[in-house]
Amino acid sequence: MDWKNLPGGGGGIEDRRGAGGLPGGGIAVGGIGGLIIALVAMFFGIDPGAILGGDGGQTQSQTQTQNSSQGSAATDENYQFVKKVLQSANGVWSDVFQEAGRTYTPANLVLYTRGTQSGCGVANSAVGPFYCPLDNKVYLDTSFFAMMDRQLGGGGDFAYSYVVAHEVGHHVQNELGIADQVERQQRSARSEAQANQYSVRLELQADCFAGVWGNRVREQASITQADVREAISTAQAIGDDNLQRQSAGRVVPDSFTHGSSEQRTQWFMTGFKSGDANKCDTFNQDYNQL
Repeated sequence: MDWKNLPGGGGGIEDRRGAGGLPGGGIAVGGIGGLIIALVAMFFGIDPGAILGGDGGQTQSQTQTQNSSQGSAATDENYQFVKKVLQSANGVWSDVFQEAGRTYTPANLVLYTRGTQSGCGVANSAVGPFYCPLDNKVYLDTSFFAMMDRQLGGGGDFAYSYVVAHEVGHHVQNELGIADQVERQQRSARSEAQANQYSVRLELQADCFAGVWGNRVREQASITQADVREAISTAQAIGDDNLQRQSAGRVVPDSFTHGSSEQRTQWFMTGFKSGDANKCDTFNQDYNQL
């Protein structure tokens, strides 16, 4: 993948790296315990406020770090990579919305290390990449990319791009009002299992949206079959069934919140093969057929 040749678009990067974490050493994610839950917390969620708590806002040390880090951003390859992927994803969705006669507001992205504040609460590295709909920002600790290589069995530029594009997919859902509808449905769900099903639909659609982005930049970025295999390996690694099997040795489908390895791969490829966001409707079909 030639990420340096990705097309441009909107959205900015807020660089909070190097702040040394939150005062007091940050916050641990409670109730998760063990390696697998560190992984579970990391497979690309939306709005972690329910498990994190806390207020939004930016600390003084983060502001100082942002100012001091901007000078080196131009030569920072991680920064430039994430910026390229973010802005190309925003550019793709701006085009898609324009084709539908709508206006798209680009997502912004916060880079951080160890911990930071978001509009959805306190985030630390164990949370992994996430999108906060309350401030319309994606949050990413780039150490997650190294963790993908070491623990998830997936790595490479296109796999890393899939991470960012998935989170921008959640922003697209927020722009379309889908996220709000899902939240209302979850509040009125008859059971936890039913509420989880809405979450699975939301996540699989974000996977599909990531595939749509990949399709639409395939030529400019020279995306190869090997690149696609990287993304598929990542999608398989972060399936709920795979993560549960690793952690507990058994799979409980009613507790899925993101979808199985097969589902995540299928929906990413649906978007990637078609390049059509209309093919990403995970809500108007039988749940067992997803």
